[in-house]
Amino acid sequence: MVAIHSTALGPAVGGCRFKPYGTLEEAVGDVLRLSAAMTAKCAVAGLAFGGGKSVIAPEPGRVLSPEERRAVLLDHADLIAEFGGRYQAGPDVGTGPADMLVLREASPYAFCTPESAGGTGSSSGPTALGVLAALRAATGSAPMAGRRVVISGYGSVGAHLAASLQAAGAGVVVSDIDPGKRAYAENLGLTWAEPEKALTLTADVVIPAAVGGVLGPETVARLDTPLVVGPANNQLTADAVADDLAARGIRWIPDYVASAGGIFYTLSREAEGLGHEAALARVETIEDTVRSILAAAEANGTTPLREAAALAGRRLASGAGSA
Repeated sequence: MVAIHSTALGPAVGGCRFKPYGTLEEAVGDVLRLSAAMTAKCAVAGLAFGGGKSVIAPEPGRVLSPEERRAVLLDHADLIAEFGGRYQAGPDVGTGPADMLVLREASPYAFCTPESAGGTGSSSGPTALGVLAALRAATGSAPMAGRRVVISGYGSVGAHLAASLQAAGAGVVVSDIDPGKRAYAENLGLTWAEPEKALTLTADVVIPAAVGGVLGPETVARLDTPLVVGPANNQLTADAVADDLAARGIRWIPDYVASAGGIFYTLSREAEGLGHEAALARVETIEDTVRSILAAAEANGTTPLREAAALAGRRLASGAGSA
């Protein structure tokens, strides 16, 4: 399925998610929520693109052979092609650069193909760089040495963040639903936590870096941290949870702001033709955006989420994309 939320600023962009869902309704709900988040992400970033998302939902428990997976991806590429460029895909949960190369066989509308094929490859590094930029803004660029950081989700982006924060002197705790990652993480000197406990551990910073919907009223009531910032999409179960966080004095950086590094980098390179360093410089501007949102929230007595949404709304209304 493909969901196009907005093309007010330009063609809709968003990742192709390949994962089983319990029901069709869950898959539809996810693709709709994710496409809306992409609209906000592009608008706040000032990009001349709208929001979209696509989902491939195999039957739960079914393991596809390589041949079946390829056939499914080609079918999905046919669907994407029907939109004539109004939706353009990139990697997401369950897909990677190699899958984007398969999509390209039937549709030109796919980003992040392997570097060997002329693409920019995985966007995990730039995504992590953007989260670190948001973290600097949220902490006033305070040194991370001696601070305890919990990263919930030790995938590609989570691993980049763990390595960077560990190098900066932070004590890093990681968690993942895949227990096979524990030995690898511990060999790197990281502390392991069980997934169901990670978000509520005592920490200076908590970084949600896995699935969405992890911050609801009950979880927020158990948080023991002053700051939550991370790349996971749709972290809140409802927008009202941002008020719950603020009421507890917890600073939460909107996920669609903090996670924009990957899309910033990819579109700067592949849509605009910028070089590597220039694209990375674009990613670093997330720090300024977060500082501006936090300053507005303090001045107006609101939350960072409300100020980010207001910024997105103004840019959507004016058609003010800059890329």
